[in-house]
Amino acid sequence: MTLTTSSVSSALGPPELYGRREEIAAVEALVGRVREGRGGVVVLTAPPGLGRTALVEHARAVCGPAPSVQPTAPTLPTGLAHEGPQLVCLDDVHRWDPASRAALSADLRHVTAATPVAVLLTLAELRTGEAEFTGPTVLRLGPLDDSAAAALLDRLTEGAVDPVVGAWLTREAVGNPRLLTALVAALTHGQLTGRTPLPDPLPGGEDLLGDYALRIDELPFAARALLLLAAAAGEHEPDGAGADLALVLRAGGDPAGLAPAEAAGIVVNAGGRVHFTHTLLRRAVLRRAPLLHRRAAHLRLARACRERLPHLIQRACAADDHDARLAGSLTAAATAHQPHAERSAALARAAALTADAESRTDRLAEAAEAARLAGDPVRARALLARTGAVPAHGGVHRVRGLLALADGPADDARESLLTAAALLPPARARRALIGAAEAAWAMGDAAAYREAMTRLPACDDDPMLEAYRAGMCAVLAGRSAEGHALLRRCLDGVAGSGGMSGTSEPAGLLRAGAAALVVGEVETACEAGARALAAVRTYGPEVLLPRALEHLAYGELRAGRHTGARAHALEGLRAAHRIGQPNVAVSLHAVLALAASVEGDAESCASHAAAAAAGAGPHGLTQAATLAVWAVARTELAAGRPADAAARLAPLVAPGPRRGHFAVRMLAVPCFVEAAVQVGRSAEARHATKEFTRWTGATADLLASAQLARCRALLSPPQQAAAAYESALAHHDRLPGEFERGRTQLLYGQWLRRRRRTREARGPLRDALVSFERCGARAWADRSRAELRAAGEAVAGEPGPGPLATLTPQQQRIARHVAEGATNREVATRLSVSHRTVDHHLRNVFAALGVRSRVELSRLLAGEGGAPGVPEVPRVPGVPGGGVVSVG
Repeated sequence: MTLTTSSVSSALGPPELYGRREEIAAVEALVGRVREGRGGVVVLTAPPGLGRTALVEHARAVCGPAPSVQPTAPTLPTGLAHEGPQLVCLDDVHRWDPASRAALSADLRHVTAATPVAVLLTLAELRTGEAEFTGPTVLRLGPLDDSAAAALLDRLTEGAVDPVVGAWLTREAVGNPRLLTALVAALTHGQLTGRTPLPDPLPGGEDLLGDYALRIDELPFAARALLLLAAAAGEHEPDGAGADLALVLRAGGDPAGLAPAEAAGIVVNAGGRVHFTHTLLRRAVLRRAPLLHRRAAHLRLARACRERLPHLIQRACAADDHDARLAGSLTAAATAHQPHAERSAALARAAALTADAESRTDRLAEAAEAARLAGDPVRARALLARTGAVPAHGGVHRVRGLLALADGPADDARESLLTAAALLPPARARRALIGAAEAAWAMGDAAAYREAMTRLPACDDDPMLEAYRAGMCAVLAGRSAEGHALLRRCLDGVAGSGGMSGTSEPAGLLRAGAAALVVGEVETACEAGARALAAVRTYGPEVLLPRALEHLAYGELRAGRHTGARAHALEGLRAAHRIGQPNVAVSLHAVLALAASVEGDAESCASHAAAAAAGAGPHGLTQAATLAVWAVARTELAAGRPADAAARLAPLVAPGPRRGHFAVRMLAVPCFVEAAVQVGRSAEARHATKEFTRWTGATADLLASAQLARCRALLSPPQQAAAAYESALAHHDRLPGEFERGRTQLLYGQWLRRRRRTREARGPLRDALVSFERCGARAWADRSRAELRAAGEAVAGEPGPGPLATLTPQQQRIARHVAEGATNREVATRLSVSHRTVDHHLRNVFAALGVRSRVELSRLLAGEGGAPGVPEVPRVPGVPGGGVVSVG
């Protein structure tokens, strides 16, 4: 036990701590109080290894150099208050005997704010009902979060740790900085940098586990024996599942040992399952038990197990050398019917028992694939790292490629999967080639997609997959009619509810949904996505959950169900972060940006678009980047900034190397045409409309025909435009979806009003307002209200114009735009009037309001919060606000 007194002096540089901002602030506040001549007590409590002593050292460093004394009794020295301000540090008070702790607790009651003595003491985690030192301020330290652990690991290894090794070390350390330090110290440079496979289990941390075991060593023999059996039983259980108490008792555990273990706070018994209160307690029980005792516990459990796979895993834990027969039995028992996490654990055990290098690598690759399917990429990569350098193993390359498809550059994933396909037999190469095609699709590389799908052997055993393969190849080769006919075969098992001949397997349903979108059967795509999501939730695999939610959300966007799309995309985003699929998260951010662009939430759209752009660029995810750019451009249209929207979309829809993703660029054409026509870029709009016409003829998406009619109306000469708009609205009347209908109604009403047909304009503008309100498109509804005011109609429920009450509706709109900082030319573009008209109205506005400058006008309107219907669109990092946009 150590008691240290420090005279408070000027602060020195404290040692660097990670993830302890709040605790450091509390310690420094304690030092600050004693500097001011006031006292106080802070108690730091935590399990071993979480940094209690490091915080004490930090406090001493803040105080400066001071003598250290070893008292004859573990109590506060007398006379401290007469020696000036003092900080007393007492570390590991839990090691004191009960009488000494009681004496200290009594002494602490005399430390008041009037006493210039501060006390910082630490002790192990308080147990339930323990209240020795609960009067003072008590800080309970928790484990480091992932970012703090990563920062510590980076310092410990000077940034040289391999990312896969680092992720595994961080997981094994469970947020314990002392354990993480010990694990790093126990590994060689080659192991840390990934050049040498990691040992299993990881060495290091024995002294820390000894500290955890102190409470266990105090228990009676029956309790210790039962805890060893419970800890050993956890080896065949999923993480967090605990041990089956009935199995532990069948293996010889004494039921009388459970109560003392629970009273000591080491385990809890819930629903017949024994759970250790901390994972390091279980690890301490196993690692500190003598090898013979540990093997005996595993063998007793093996005899007591009634299921084959747990029986074999317990036998494997007891094995002391390679055992080919047991490894073969484990591999055979780890069938596809087992949960993926349990299958991975069994195959990893089988690999550890395998002497032959090739067979061992086969089993490690299968264990890694099972871990990937279980949604555990960290474990999957750690298992692959045990294989060492195996340049010609198709299974290893395949799993690496599939992991990179979810969390890495798409081109790297494609190359790994193509390499795997070349090394694997045809039946096993199929999934690798499908994955390579998925990577090429995300990249926007149609030729690479077609190459991967062409290499895929004829799938005679899977007619739906063969129809998909042949259909996609035909579409991308320009044979749309043939390709669509083939792809429709994939949809036979999706539409309807009974008598389906198609698949219920999630991956097949997701392919069917993709085929439906290519063909233009949007509702069928939504149904396929919903069925795939239900199947994943019911049967797994967990790894497909974010992707299923992404497919469904995107289909709902295409169908105009933006609220549902946002809900599913948010759920998918959470799942993607939890499972470790940042590439899917990028796509979901793009979907959320599009949903926000409909709802008129410019800030949310910009945030999600920025997140999509930040991830899409480094990983080459052109599809997500294209969707994000389109989303921001749509908010600019809602804000009345067509010049910005046209500049943003032009590279995406035009031919050339900077064009957007081949499968989605046509979807952005109607937005581009609308923006381009308003800013005088009619030639570009006509060229884009010509290509959009060809695309519309090849798709079954009925919305495309309505959008095409709207584009033609925008480009029509005045004498034909009204009929063109009426034709577009007739298309919309046959379709569900309010948002696109509202946009056509709004444009028609604007066209009528600008030709001074204000009475006729009010009808479509009212309809547009209702459409936008029904689908929650707030910014677009605001534009409709502004147009209605300009057409001379008061809008029910709107606030009055305030200082602008004396102005005409057109003058009010110009005043609000100018007050927001728009130039006269920008206002003219937004309102589709001439620059001279804006000049004329603005002079009248200044005269009517008695202001002499644009600055005075802005100040006058500042209380209104800006013009309704013209929200500012935040700039998006990585998605430029005009000019050239490259997403390729």
